[in-house]
This record gives sequence, structure tokens and C-alpha cells, in this order.
Amino acid sequence: MNFAWDILVILLYFGVIMTIGLMQSRKNKSVEGYALGDREMAWWAVLASIIAAEISAATFLGAPETGFSKQNWSYAQFAIGTVIARIIVSFLFIPVFYRHNVVSLYEFLGTRFGPMTRKFASITFMVTRVLAMGTRLYVSAIIIVLAYAMWTGAPVAPDTKFWLYAGAVVLVTLLTAVYTSVGGIRAVIWTDFIQVGVLVAALAFTIPYLLYKVPGGWTTVGEVIKSPVFFDFAQPDSPGIWEWIKNVLTSEYTIWAAIIGSTFVTMSTHGIDQDTVQRMLTAKNRRQSAFATILSGIVDLPLVSAFILIGVLLYAYYQAFPDPGMPAESREVFPYFIMKEMPAGMRGLVTAGIMATAMGSLSTALNALATSFSRDFILPRLPADAPESQRISVLRWSTVLFAILIILVGVATAYYMAHHPKAAIIPLVLGILGFTFGSLLGIFLVAVLTKTRGSDKMNIVAMSCGFLAVLFLSNVLGVQNAVGIDKPFVLAFPWRITLGTFVTVAVALCFRTPQSKQDTTAAYTANLPN
Repeated sequence: MNFAWDILVILLYFGVIMTIGLMQSRKNKSVEGYALGDREMAWWAVLASIIAAEISAATFLGAPETGFSKQNWSYAQFAIGTVIARIIVSFLFIPVFYRHNVVSLYEFLGTRFGPMTRKFASITFMVTRVLAMGTRLYVSAIIIVLAYAMWTGAPVAPDTKFWLYAGAVVLVTLLTAVYTSVGGIRAVIWTDFIQVGVLVAALAFTIPYLLYKVPGGWTTVGEVIKSPVFFDFAQPDSPGIWEWIKNVLTSEYTIWAAIIGSTFVTMSTHGIDQDTVQRMLTAKNRRQSAFATILSGIVDLPLVSAFILIGVLLYAYYQAFPDPGMPAESREVFPYFIMKEMPAGMRGLVTAGIMATAMGSLSTALNALATSFSRDFILPRLPADAPESQRISVLRWSTVLFAILIILVGVATAYYMAHHPKAAIIPLVLGILGFTFGSLLGIFLVAVLTKTRGSDKMNIVAMSCGFLAVLFLSNVLGVQNAVGIDKPFVLAFPWRITLGTFVTVAVALCFRTPQSKQDTTAAYTANLPN
């Protein structure tokens, strides 16, 4: 199989991205310029950047995986909650962050509660984001493994698969780290804009091409679609309210998870996650930021639906043309089709689309991690008269540090997935965020919605309780079995953040903010612009 044209397309993509990213370096003259683009980015660029962060390589391959395995759009119903959550975030969190003029979101918690809450929340974000980002990266290498298998004409051994995964993880991370560390948030947003264009081009070609290849077109596709197309109400096999509740909380793709669970998931990822919110704060004002945020949720539904449609089309295609060489793992079916059936050049474009989604989400993660680490821990220790060049240097070297950490996690994930090919993508990626982001969201809700509840030290206890509650009900490492529960109640991944949020809020509300801190906060906020 000749990959010359595909390699040329991919190299052209990398060349354009690196050039655009590096060109932004001369515009970074301050920390705020490096981290927030001096808050002068156009709303449509912010919109594209938010979309690029959401559509990771895990979505590019994971959503078609659900369409192929389920033959319906049950995963797409999560978009209901994402739109609800973005409206809440736009009216609840974004005005507060703009008013307080924060660079790191966790500065707000320091103002409201104190330094311990700020630092604990920042550390929680950094650890979670490094783990989540690292687990996503290997996904972009799946197509490389399949290309290697077709080139050699033999199955790929687990150890060889690992080295291919690891090599792709290292290469993508290093290239992304170069332009992110040099160009800052401007490089992130403008490269994201290009990457979304590549993504849309890949979709625009793939769907018509697949539909053309399926005998009978839409008629055949309609015959393979299974209900529920969108709405699964999680009706239990046996009657009773408790059985119904249990069935809802232990099911992943239901309408309840879409409306409630997905709302809390998106409130955390778009409201208190430095990764996504930082790009929102680059808009010229909070109205443009809110507009881009809400619109991204509306755009998200057709995009995710398109990815799922690819999975359904793949199922219809392989029903009509059974292929004995098709991978056993459903997540590899789309990459397999790309490598085997797509024409040269177009194959490279779609592969570039996969790389674009990986680099788009990675670049903003690196920038956000560096910003939080520098702003919350390193920059406050520098002398007050330290030059801006020194402060920007801290941000750049922090980006390099987190690139190394993400590579380590990505390589470890690659080893696990190479030797455990049955593991699913979406629950793996979203599940990691679910353990801690509920605790973060809970503390932010207490900070924004109350003025007298929550204390600096006890907030850490509240967040820890939220984390432990999720850990227990998710039965991680068999903790429920260890305490003698015969039939473990395993919480589905969309509900983890919801549980963590409620537990954290309930515990934090039990403690009152000291009067001295209330007075200090009131005096500070009184001088802020409305």
C-alpha cells in the first residue's frame, strides 16, 4: 500500500500548524498576553478553540465506536445537558471570572476562601488534567498501528503496538509543546481554528464517501439503526422505585444521564476547568465569551451526531461487505476503513483530522496547566519587580514540564491499551475527570452562590469527601467488595461528577466562612467593576 500522498498531506498539515503557532511568539509581551491573549480574541476564534478542545481524538474515534457498536445515537443525547450547562456557566461563572480579572480560575477561590482552598483546587485540576490528557493521546496512534499492520501484512504484536503508540504520543506531544510554549494562548487559539477546519473537511469527505459505498444508501442505513435513537429512559426489569433509581445511576447512555449527569459534567469542564475556561476568558468581554460558549454547545450536537453517523455507516457497510480482516475491537474499525478503503490523499486528510483533534485538545491543556501552576505557585514567589520576560519564561518552562508529565501518562496508557484491547475509550477518558471534578465544581458553587458558607481548611475536607464518595460508589479496586457488599452498586461515569458535587456542597455548607474573611472579601469585591 502506497502512503506517499498521505504522508505529504500530513507533513503539510504539521508545517502549517507549526508555522502559525510559532508566528504568535512576538505578540507575548506580558503574562496576561501569554495566558489570555490580552483578552482581545474574536468570539468566532474562541468558538473554534472551544470546539477543538471538546472534539478530542477520543471523540473522533470513540463516537464512531458507539455508533458502530450500538447503531443508534444514544451517546449524542449528552448534548442536551451540555447546552443547559453552558447557559448556566455563561450567566453564573463567566461574569464572576471577568469581574475578578482572574488569569488562573483558582485565584477566585483564594479571594473567597483563602490560599489553602486555592492551592488544593489548583493541584486537583493539574493532577486530573494530566491524567485525562495522557489517556487521550494514545487514541491518535491507533490509525498508525493499523497502517503498520497493512504495510507488514501481519497482525501487530502487543509489544510492537505499544512502541507504535508510545512513539506517536511522544511525537505529537513534543510538536504541540513547541508551538504552545513559544506562542502561548494565541498560538493555541489560531492553530485550533485551523484544526477545526481540517476536522470539518475530514467529516465532509468521510460521510458522503461512506454513504456512496453502502449499497442502497440511506435505505440500507435506516434498516440497521436500532432504537432508542436518542431516548433511553432506563426502565428496570423488575418494578419498584429503588430498582428504577439504581438502573438510572448505573446506566451510561440514558435520557436522565443526558439531562442531569451531562449538565454537571459540562458545568465542571466549562465552568471550573482552567483548560476550557481560559480560552473563554480570551474574548473581548463577557458577552462575547458567553455567546461563544453557548454557541459551541449548539454546534456540538451536529458534530457529535456526524461522528456517530460514521459509526452507523461503517456498520451498514461491513454488513454488506463482510471483511475477515476487520479488527475485533470496535474502536479500530474506523481507522481500519480509513487505511484500507479510502483513496490516497483523502486518507491523509482524515488522518490529519485525527492528529488535529489530538493536538487541539493537548495544546490548550498544556497552556492551562502551565498557567495554573505558574500563577498559583511560582509567580507569587518572584520579586515584585521581576521583569515580564522572566515571568513568561516561567510559563514556557512550565509548559515543557507538563508536556513531559503527559508523555509519561500517555506512554503508560499506551502500554495498558496495547495489552488490554477490550477497554472502551469514552468511559476511560470521561471517567478520570469524574473522580475529582465534582469536588471542584461543588466548591465553586459554594463560593459563587453563598457569601458566608465554606472555610479555607474545611473546604479541603469537603472536597475529599466528594472524591471518596465517588471512589466508593464507583467500586474502584473493589472497595465495595472489601466492606462486604455482595452486589456492588457501580455508579456509571456520567453520574460521578453529579455525586461529587452534591457531597462536596453538603459538607462545605456545614462550615461558616470566618467573619474576618467575609469582611476582607466584601471590601475587595466592593472595589471591583460591575
